[in-house]
Amino acid sequence: MNAPSLLDNVRLPRWLLPTDWPLRDGVPVLACIALEAGRVQSVQPATAAAPPSAWNLAGTLALPGFVDAHTHLDKAFTLPRMKQVQPGLLGAIDAMLADRVHWTPDDVRERASRGLQWAWECGTTHLRTHVDWWEPDSVPMAWPVMAELAQEWAGRVRLEQVSLIKLPLFEDAAQAMRLAKQVKATGPHALLGGFVHSTNWSENALRNLLVSAQTCDLDIDLHVDEELNSSAVGLQTTARILREIGYEGRVVCGHICALAAQPEAQAFATLDAVARAPITVVSLPATNLLLQDAVTGRTPRQRGITLVKEARERGIPLLFASDNVQDPFCRLGSFDPVEALGTAALVAQLDEPFDTWSQALCRGDWLQRAPTPATPTLVGRAADLVLFTQADRHGWPSRTATRVVLRDGRVTHGDATPFLPR
Repeated sequence: MNAPSLLDNVRLPRWLLPTDWPLRDGVPVLACIALEAGRVQSVQPATAAAPPSAWNLAGTLALPGFVDAHTHLDKAFTLPRMKQVQPGLLGAIDAMLADRVHWTPDDVRERASRGLQWAWECGTTHLRTHVDWWEPDSVPMAWPVMAELAQEWAGRVRLEQVSLIKLPLFEDAAQAMRLAKQVKATGPHALLGGFVHSTNWSENALRNLLVSAQTCDLDIDLHVDEELNSSAVGLQTTARILREIGYEGRVVCGHICALAAQPEAQAFATLDAVARAPITVVSLPATNLLLQDAVTGRTPRQRGITLVKEARERGIPLLFASDNVQDPFCRLGSFDPVEALGTAALVAQLDEPFDTWSQALCRGDWLQRAPTPATPTLVGRAADLVLFTQADRHGWPSRTATRVVLRDGRVTHGDATPFLPR
């Protein structure tokens, strides 16, 4: 199938359009997207003067390729070989530790490759995976496998890997520096990470983690306060230490469920501090719903999702992501970030998921150090687009399983026949 040069009558989300984009009945008018050599050349309001060669999308919803900012490829698809898993986060951790006897490089590669294939098919262009790192003096088996996969998938899915290291391993400053140097040696796609939880809390260890990352010029990605303990202080301490050391990289803090359990004054003060720091927040609605407030035989009372609306109100960059897929932490999932947003839309009661919140699936710039544009645009970017052929702006992300995926302007998945010139 030839690559189109013009996509006409496309429905783009409000956040992706200039502030002076024309409206009709308060709704942005449809767009006409010009493509050339696999890139977007222009985005203009659609008119009746499109040439006969244009693909007429007839109001089909479109988004840029997705960023899935928090996944666990090393754990994916392990659930079928497990027996009973105890409820909650700590029970899932125990089950995963027991399953490690089955891990070989080939096993990890097969499962991770399956996850990457699923991500590619659904329209993801940028995926970040955390890799469990339990020993201070040896690189985990899965770490080099992910580095190899990052090379193999280059040009299709940008794969980044994060060292998910338990916080006590940073207690010694010299050891923290050794760990950071090992991550640095992996390449520019590797980030330093840690598991920050009230069961292993140490401000000294957290400081050593952040300082070692700064010294090695590494970006940071943390699991923080993944609990409903109102006394958890990982997030607020991270924001404070970053300010104290003058950290200039980009930090991602995932989960931060404890904010939902804290008094509003305390939670809001923490979010105010986060808004002044180089921190992006990632919310993982599906896994947190399944793990937080989990007790056998009891319906959960709390939702576990963090304060996403309050974070957005403060201008904090916020993404939704898949997290775990078909492992003891989350028995569901398919490496489709749209599913994560669908869950969040219900759990967090999000208004206008397509026009407003869909950017929480697409803003890969929120993971980077460079300043983000005030108004993002497709112009000049690779023509990586996802077309939702059965959805509308009111019900999205419902009816989004059927889609057409374009990479560099060419269809890689889905049926674009209805759009072709007649």
